[in-house]
Amino acid sequence: MVRPNVAKRGLLFAGFALTLNLPVALLAGPRVLPGDVTVLGILGLLGCLLALAGLPLGLQLWLIGSGGPVLALGPTGLWIRTRPTRGQAVWLPWAAVAQISRRRWGPEKSLVVKLHDPRVLRNLGAYTALDSGMLTVIHGSGLLATLTFADRTEAEIMTAVAHYSAGRCPIS
Repeated sequence: MVRPNVAKRGLLFAGFALTLNLPVALLAGPRVLPGDVTVLGILGLLGCLLALAGLPLGLQLWLIGSGGPVLALGPTGLWIRTRPTRGQAVWLPWAAVAQISRRRWGPEKSLVVKLHDPRVLRNLGAYTALDSGMLTVIHGSGLLATLTFADRTEAEIMTAVAHYSAGRCPIS
């Protein structure tokens, strides 16, 4: 069973927020404030900007972390989350899986599951269809499990996939 690692993703989000907000605070701070309070003003402005960026990023972290496992494997098939945030998972027997591959999108590596018949996912709801459609355009399938931000290493996950799939689908 693979669960999302919120701490790893939180560090990435924090770095992203600092990268965007630090230059703004450094450039805007001295122009807005008189000389003696410039450092305090920059820190205050940076704090406000980080809080403003932290609210949506924190909500996103909560949605990702509270949705349960992203992948579970067994000898007869796999459970995989159908949306990157909260949502349902779908059970797929190994016979329904056409291919399992790894893809990278920015800093994130993902395990991508392609199906023989994508119509299996058609009755999962409008939000799932929207999320899955966007992921299908980028990755070729809407069924993804994170490898970079997981509670297990990529090697452990891929070893388990190879073991449980037992050659029933190609893994690349």
